[in-house]
Amino acid sequence: MREHLYYDIAEWWPVISPPSEYAEEAALYVEMIRAQARRQVREVLELGSGGGNNASHMKHSFAMTLVEPAEGMREISRKLNSECTHLPGDMRHVRLGRTFDAVFVHDAVMYMTTEDDLHAALQTVAAHLAPGGVALVAPDATVETFSGATEHGGAEDEIGRRARYLEWTLPPEPGETTYTVHYVFLLREPDGRMRVAHDVHLEGLFSRATWLSLFDEAGLAATLVPRTIEGEEYDSFVAVRPTT
Repeated sequence: MREHLYYDIAEWWPVISPPSEYAEEAALYVEMIRAQARRQVREVLELGSGGGNNASHMKHSFAMTLVEPAEGMREISRKLNSECTHLPGDMRHVRLGRTFDAVFVHDAVMYMTTEDDLHAALQTVAAHLAPGGVALVAPDATVETFSGATEHGGAEDEIGRRARYLEWTLPPEPGETTYTVHYVFLLREPDGRMRVAHDVHLEGLFSRATWLSLFDEAGLAATLVPRTIEGEEYDSFVAVRPTT
């Protein structure tokens, strides 16, 4: 499924979801990575880095290598994070031929809609993790934490563009491992021209037990670690590569 947000209207991403809104969340990820690693963390690989909002804060603590399949989002991130390395790639398949002190995967992991997809992504995580390094995977939801919801937001940028969005998360059908999220975007140019876009995202939903089993199959023993962001609790998975 080709999401308009990451391709056709990617240039609007900083207005729809400003980087400044990620400061608290990114600081938590830095803390979690440092607390769990068994080596000094200097270099971090982020898979599915999108427009680079988390990286715009995490780069002050780590040297970030950012892998993202959508060119439009990489371009946004390059403008925001010129000091970071940007590479094209799908988290299911990319191989960079080297390892990192930590591997971080944020909500892009939700686009793994089958167990095979998720297994492949976790294999990629394992392939790039140095001994003593830590993998942190932070999905939006597991089966145990999922809830349907409606949210809204948006902002204005320095040249006068304005964006507003409505996000509607629908529950999965019985027995399904996917659910849909509908977005409606209102995009206002500085001259008053208005554009409307409807975007549908198909996302994967797996139990904690499935997550932990797939980590194990990838050669990493993961631990379920809760994280709290703006008063809401989410599941995270942390795994450390053994040193011997």
